[in-house]
Parts: sequence; structure tokens; C-alpha cells
Amino acid sequence: MKPAILHTALIQHPCEADPAANRATTADAIRKAASRGAQLVLLQELHATPYFCQVEDTANFDLAEPVPGPTTDWLAELAAELKLVIVGSLFERRDAGLYHNTTVVLDHGRLAGRYRKMHIPDDPGYHEKFYFTPGDLGFAPVDTSVGRLGVLVCWDQWFPEAARLMSLAGAQLLLYPTAIGWDPADDADEKARQLEAWVTVQRGHAVANALPLLACNRCGFEARPGDDAAGIAFWGNSFACGPQGEVLARADDAPRTTVLSCDIDMARSEAVRRIWPFLRDRRIDAYEDLLLRYRDGTADEK
Repeated sequence: MKPAILHTALIQHPCEADPAANRATTADAIRKAASRGAQLVLLQELHATPYFCQVEDTANFDLAEPVPGPTTDWLAELAAELKLVIVGSLFERRDAGLYHNTTVVLDHGRLAGRYRKMHIPDDPGYHEKFYFTPGDLGFAPVDTSVGRLGVLVCWDQWFPEAARLMSLAGAQLLLYPTAIGWDPADDADEKARQLEAWVTVQRGHAVANALPLLACNRCGFEARPGDDAAGIAFWGNSFACGPQGEVLARADDAPRTTVLSCDIDMARSEAVRRIWPFLRDRRIDAYEDLLLRYRDGTADEK
């Protein structure tokens, strides 16, 4: 029987160069979360390594691994021992020259499913198109013992279509493992605008779909290889919100390991959707232009 109140935990932490050290940090934090009663633990994006996408370097493909593989085996053991669901993130090697940014869901030791990141950015400091093939598994929730999880990844969080499609497939909770931060050259006002935009757009997805949402971001400064003065200051601020966008818990941006615990009332979506029936009132007969890259010209010119 799935819980009415779901005890969740989000784990954000700085990443060291040594994957073994990061794994130890993650394992300790998962155990701490379990000791607090967590039934679902969400980890940050690519939690085993520094964010290698700051540069294009073919040697970084050596970080990739198969699924199932070492990371899924390790997380499965923890999930089985601690009797919980763990949502982890890794660099998936599908074949030579074919790699994905993949989230895996381990349910009490079982690999319940995976999601391959669909939207792949290519921005200054985020050269993900060099490394990751766009996902080909679609927007399919993963069924687990704690509910149907709509798992998305980082850049996906800026696209309302992704959250909507997960909702339309019956997702009961939206989850976003994330790696996003500031350019140290940005001034304080610009940093504040970026962070607020990140929180606001995700709260909007929760509201528009009447679903609770968890976003887990990494923290700490990571220098760009070859240039210690440049890099990304990952802003942390992992948070959980309810189906009306209400913030239930939020971490800060401190460069330390944080286990953010939050109880989610899984029954609230039903109540909210009864008074705000967005799915009922969608004009699916009038949305065909959403399949266009851009609407060139007016409707009369078509």
C-alpha cells in the first residue's frame, strides 16, 4: 500500500575529484536520511563526480558506465538494506560513442526504471551536447512502492511540456536532479534573478499540474579545468513544494552536505485538482502548433 504521507529526503553536497569520496558522502547522507524515516531519497545530478561538462574532453567519456552497472548495483544494495527508494543520477554508457545523462530509480533493491535526459543544453560552462545523446525513452513515469515518479533532469526543468507529459502519464510526484549554479563573474542582482527564476519555474510546474515536486541541486564551487579563476558556483537551494507551489522545505547555498527532509501529503493533488481542474479544461483540439519549432506568420497565413 502506497503511503498517504511520503517521507522524502533530498541530498545536496559539493563534489570532490575522487568518485570514491563522493560515493562515501552520498552513502552517509542516505543513511542519515533513512534514520530520519525517509522512504524516498533524491540525489543531485551526476553526484559521483565533479561537473565535467564545463569543458569538452574526450577523456571524460571514461567516467561513463552501463546500466545496470556499478552505480546501480551500489544504490540497489543501499535501497535494499535501508528499505527505501533511491533516485540516483549517472553518466550512462550505452555503447561506444553513445552516452546519456541518465537517472535511475532503485526500489528496495530493484532497478525499477530509468529516465534519459531529454533536453540537452549547450551553454557557456555547460557543454552537455558534447557528451550526452538526447533521451529516447520519452516522458514515462516510473512505478515504485511509494508512487508513480515523474523523473526529469536539470535542463528539463525549464520546459513546461516535460512536466505536463509526465502528469498526463499519471505521475504523482515530479523529481528533478540538478546541477546549476552561478558564473562568479555575474553580479549579485543577476545571481538573484537566476536563482529566483529557477525556483519560480519549477513551482509553476507544480501548480500547473497540481503535483508535488522535489528539486535537488548540487552545491559548492567547481573550478573549470585549466582555469582555477573560472568555474561554476553551484547554488544548492534544493527544495520541495506542494501541488499549489507552496514551498515545504528549502536548503541554502552553503558548500556542505545537506540532508533536506520533507513530508509530502500525496492525497493533496486529488483535492487541488477538484477545485482547479486544469486537465479537464485543456483545449487539446487547439494545441497542434505546439509541435512547431516556431509559428512563422499568422494563423490566417497558413
